[in-house]
Amino acid sequence: MSAPLEGTVLERDGATYRVAVGGGEVRAVLRKKAKRGEERVVVGDDVALEPEAQGGLHAIVSVQPRRSLLERRVPEGRGARPVVANADRVAVVTAPRDPLPVLQLLDRLLVVAAVNEIEAEVVVNKADLDPEGAAALATRFGRAGYVVRQTSAKRGIGVDDFRADLAGRVTVVTGPSGVGKSSLLNAIQPGLALRTQEVSARVGRGRHTTVGALMVPLVAGGYIVDTPGFSEVGLWGVAPRELARCFPEFVPLLEQCRFADCTHLREPGCRVLAAVQAGSVSADRHESYVVLAAELEAEPEAWE
Repeated sequence: MSAPLEGTVLERDGATYRVAVGGGEVRAVLRKKAKRGEERVVVGDDVALEPEAQGGLHAIVSVQPRRSLLERRVPEGRGARPVVANADRVAVVTAPRDPLPVLQLLDRLLVVAAVNEIEAEVVVNKADLDPEGAAALATRFGRAGYVVRQTSAKRGIGVDDFRADLAGRVTVVTGPSGVGKSSLLNAIQPGLALRTQEVSARVGRGRHTTVGALMVPLVAGGYIVDTPGFSEVGLWGVAPRELARCFPEFVPLLEQCRFADCTHLREPGCRVLAAVQAGSVSADRHESYVVLAAELEAEPEAWE
């Protein structure tokens, strides 16, 4: 009996999966043994496959341990739903306008990456629409410690540099709807034909065009993962006391606070609060921390 094929899940389509193997692709379904596993098979999973006796569809017989996992909250319920496995980086895409940036949402997405121990960067797309606004966003996130890129899918600004940096990695592209994620990915690799749609003039927000995570092999090596626009992204599995370590600009200050159990919310002698007052840490970044800390404190324990 030949050894099982090894592949990477590119997309789920109902009960079947599109899986990259060698230089091509196959379609596969979960074998009953794999279905009984505790983990749901998602885009990015490395799997072992066997051909069915009748030919045609392959069978996913096992899933390899994951290096990382990005999750989103189950709608109207407790818990999380896995979205992408084995990502090396999260690229959070925003725009200076059309739609206007929602800073707390962007900060939340960056924290989600940090919680899952995935490297993150910020991409300011549509930079040509408002150069001053794009520069202000780049300054804000650059001061916080993130790599920031300014791009324009329409004009080709920054596209070549972004494409070169994607090679050899698995990069999840996420961010609010309407900021041009799919258009940017189409510019990175012409021919992808990912679905795009104009920003709704009535509500000033993007319309959802990507209905499920889609992993795309890059000609130069590596993969990009296009994800649905997240209107709500939550945090799971992180203790409130560890949240501060998910803000890169806080980290050098944490050991300098007067109290070892400082929450960086109101305590005297807090170096983070002092840095906010001095202007070396952005007040709106700290406000995002306050909102997320309150959310974590309010979450029920697993046994409740």
